[in-house]
Amino acid sequence: MSEAVSALAGARASGLVELADAGAMGMITLRGELTLLGGALHSVLGLGLPGVRQVGTGDKGQVLWMSPDELLLVLPYAEAPGVAAALTSALGDAFATVAVVSDARALIRVSGAQARDVLAKLMPVDFADFPVGSLRRSRAAQVAAALWRVSDSDWSLICFRSVAGYVWEALATVAQPGGEVGLYR
Repeated sequence: MSEAVSALAGARASGLVELADAGAMGMITLRGELTLLGGALHSVLGLGLPGVRQVGTGDKGQVLWMSPDELLLVLPYAEAPGVAAALTSALGDAFATVAVVSDARALIRVSGAQARDVLAKLMPVDFADFPVGSLRRSRAAQVAAALWRVSDSDWSLICFRSVAGYVWEALATVAQPGGEVGLYR
């Protein structure tokens, strides 16, 4: 098996914030009734269900609440196929789907004290009320994206691989020095 290549090929940029391609990440979409999905998650990975618009983190990965019937797992790239098979087995004949979407997504890390200001230039999200561990599905400029707050100054943004370059360039542009907003201090 050849090594995975991320959509942004390890890109990095500095400005008002630090931008970094997270590299190839494993991602699995789970769709179905959340309590059933939660049982499978717990039995396979020891992860519990996150709350609405929340991210749960464990030793083996993260689970993101994406909608009332959808979760997204983020874990090491090489582990995604095996974990997906184990989740499928754990779900048995339950009405649910498990799909590895690792190669269809890109993950961008945004870090720095001005991260909320930079992100607010592209995303119609209330960053004043966005605690650590929270997630929002929205858009970045004109494309779909999901964003979660990792720490006070660290954020993770997921978008489709096909638009990763567009999102990257938009972030790098609005993060240029001289574009300070100072709204979120």
